Amino acid sequence: MAKSQNRFLSSLSQADLGLLTPHLRTVQLSRGKLIFEQGHEIERVYFPLDGGVSFLVVMTDGEQVEAGMIGSDGVVGSSAALSGAKAINTAIVQVALSASVIDANQMRAAAAASHALRTKLYQHDQLLLAQAQQSAACNALHHVEERLCRWLLRTRDLVESNVLETTQEFLSQMLGVRRTSVTLTARRLQSLGLIKYRRARIEIVDPDGLKESSCECYESFRTQQQRLLESD
Repeated sequence: MAKSQNRFLSSLSQADLGLLTPHLRTVQLSRGKLIFEQGHEIERVYFPLDGGVSFLVVMTDGEQVEAGMIGSDGVVGSSAALSGAKAINTAIVQVALSASVIDANQMRAAAAASHALRTKLYQHDQLLLAQAQQSAACNALHHVEERLCRWLLRTRDLVESNVLETTQEFLSQMLGVRRTSVTLTARRLQSLGLIKYRRARIEIVDPDGLKESSCECYESFRTQQQRLLESD
């Protein structure tokens, strides 16, 4: 198997990759595709090769907020490989992607056969937890403008592009705020020359300026990511 674009797969030893390779297949997932739903069993584990997936916490009244996002730097459904437990959140495709996918039972069998693979999966789940905790603190303590800047920067990192296809409605759901708040904030960022925004398309014009306007959570998560996933 050629070196994968997915950083988690690329970090595996040949022996561990060999446990997965016979069972991996490639799929294409469009924006808005539901991967798994909160409270339901996770049937497949995905290794994104591009694009991005958002993890949402859904309230009983239908309100939802993003707890984190993963792209080619991680795994979607990794907890199924360790415990087989039901999903604690909902995963939805944020940016259309291709991914390597494996059935959850085959992923569990591979994890059971390799201590090294289990360790990497535990590290990955630690990262997801750290990201969720950072998002919770950010949503509680920081202004909408700082949070939107953080979200745009994180998404830019995942898709490796300054052009993001998204809507105001989607952004309001991810940030847990009213659509009008997103509209006003996007207009302000545009007036500052940081972004260009029109018809479900955001272009990041000044990434450094966007970082200055973002809260500390963007750099804090990147530091945690490097420590947990790049130290071995």
